[in-house]
Amino acid sequence: MEPDLYGGKSSGGGKSTLLKDRHNNMSLEPHIPIEVIFENEDLIAINKPHGLLVHRSRIASDARTFALQLVRNLTGSHVYPAHRLDRKTSGVLLFSKSKKANVECQRLFRERLITKIYHAIVRGYTDEDGHIDYPLTDQNKSRSARTNYKSLRRFEIDIPSYKFQSSRYSLLEILPETGRYHQIRKHMAHIFHPIIGDRPHGCNKQNKLWKERFEMNRMMLHAVSLKFEYPKGNELYITAPYSQEFQDSLKILGHHGLE
Repeated sequence: MEPDLYGGKSSGGGKSTLLKDRHNNMSLEPHIPIEVIFENEDLIAINKPHGLLVHRSRIASDARTFALQLVRNLTGSHVYPAHRLDRKTSGVLLFSKSKKANVECQRLFRERLITKIYHAIVRGYTDEDGHIDYPLTDQNKSRSARTNYKSLRRFEIDIPSYKFQSSRYSLLEILPETGRYHQIRKHMAHIFHPIIGDRPHGCNKQNKLWKERFEMNRMMLHAVSLKFEYPKGNELYITAPYSQEFQDSLKILGHHGLE
């Protein structure tokens, strides 16, 4: 069953809504709204929009605004990114508010005690579920990489693709076991089901079709949720609603769908 992410919520005890009303829907810089989806004394999470870098990077010298900077401005204090999301990936992005909290979050991620779930729209019909065990090169070293997925929904639309009279797509739930650079993107390309809007790992013909036909050029990969215990014995479940672009893409697929 497809989860309802058009208005997600987060859980984890009475502290989960601390300062939420004060922060939600604020915009610290033009065209970059910051939506706080969880906050307590130690942690804060936002629904990162597509195109926003987590922090400064030499490989993206064109960027002038960063999630780390915006969250620091929002809270008025120093914060630490607990993990990373690609610039083109939207969804749950977690920050720690203290060095102590940061050390604990890094341990949880390192020991794989945090369950990360993503959703993606990919080319073609995937299997109902699958496991990808395919090493990836990270920092010039071949490293093990494992990704699980299951199909939530399939679409066939009345638009020709290649030699076919229609185009097929799948909405996937993806659970990475490891955290390599561009792991989900590379793994989906490896099994010939690239993510729509992905460059350079995606399908150029599909990306061109979506840009020209639907004026969509954003990558359809969304970090849906994080689930973990913090502190021990207190389970947190933080979810991020789909971005508007992700919602629009699903509507397009539904509108053009074939019976």
